[in-house]
Amino acid sequence: MLYLLAAIGALTIAVLLWRAFGAERVGVPSRRTSVAPDDDPDFLRKLAEDQHKPHDEKDR
Repeated sequence: MLYLLAAIGALTIAVLLWRAFGAERVGVPSRRTSVAPDDDPDFLRKLAEDQHKPHDEKDR
């Protein structure tokens, strides 16, 4: 019974270590976090362009 608990414990530790450190080395792509609109350069550029347009062009 003691050997079974030791094996389960060792397996649990191995899986946790692999999940924490090994996934990136195996080639699993990292999760990309989304970018908030105020941090997105494309959004900010478009916003600046829209602010500089004359009002006549916006209404069309």
